[in-house]
Amino acid sequence: MKAVVIREFGNPDGLEVVDLPVPVPAPGQVRITTEAIGVGGVDAVIRRGTLAAYGFREGHLLGSEVAGEATAVGEGVDASWMGRRVWAFTGLSGGYAEQAVASVEDVLVLPDGLTGADAVTLGGSGVVAHFALDRARFAPGETVLVRGSAGSIGITAVQLAAKGGAGAVAVTTSSAERGSRLRDLGATHVLDRSGEGGSDTPAGFDVVIDVVGGPQLPLFLDKLNANGRYVAVGVVGGQPPADFGTRLMDAFRKSLSFATFSADTVLGSDRRAVRSSQFADAAHGDLRTVVHEVLPLDRAVQAHREMDAGTVFGRVVLTP
Repeated sequence: MKAVVIREFGNPDGLEVVDLPVPVPAPGQVRITTEAIGVGGVDAVIRRGTLAAYGFREGHLLGSEVAGEATAVGEGVDASWMGRRVWAFTGLSGGYAEQAVASVEDVLVLPDGLTGADAVTLGGSGVVAHFALDRARFAPGETVLVRGSAGSIGITAVQLAAKGGAGAVAVTTSSAERGSRLRDLGATHVLDRSGEGGSDTPAGFDVVIDVVGGPQLPLFLDKLNANGRYVAVGVVGGQPPADFGTRLMDAFRKSLSFATFSADTVLGSDRRAVRSSQFADAAHGDLRTVVHEVLPLDRAVQAHREMDAGTVFGRVVLTP
């Protein structure tokens, strides 16, 4: 089967299309013939070699979520999965391929009316956005800032905060055109990437959801109101300064909170319940997905170049 692996860490040219054996589902697994493959920010972070210390090696098969048809099951898996259209989380490997395997606990039947491209745009990001707001103890009337709002996590977080009754939903973005699109999704204030905006922008925020991280993270800690909560859900802009915690200590009397969040820490049953609800909402038009473009699998290099250039709004989807 055709697949995309990391031949060399670094820029997108280090990705390579190769032929690999079709995976055989192990006990408890389902094999999916893919029709849509999500290209996520974590894929770019892994490709750059940023996470090499966590065991990622050259030759790694990228991709964490796919949609398609279940075509084989491993021992202990009900054969009724066969032939169903499904979404699946493959972990941090295995998605950029014509055939992928996933634990049956991470496979969900798609509702009618939801395309595979929409499913891989929402499946992973929607859960992160939902539980990040939950971990931030977001409550109606509070002000929310979503940093890095042009990706699928940010786009979903904006919608969920707006639907949850936020007093204001501010976003950081790189252009007026993107800001207009985010306003259409529920944003009330548009800031530049450094967090600067118009005179009507709230002086501070009760909640910050940060997809970016990077060297400017301390500047956004300064934007928290007293008792404010900051939740980092990604580091697509790189690791923050090693001493960023001193910013919290300098503001000791404001009782600020900083947390990281990974969906890995959420019970599988809770992830499935939220994902199922969000898929249903998206199928009915109550939650919007934004697919930037759909590219053939063998153009994964182009997809990653666009992510690195910051030109993607929403999610790029690959198809075999």
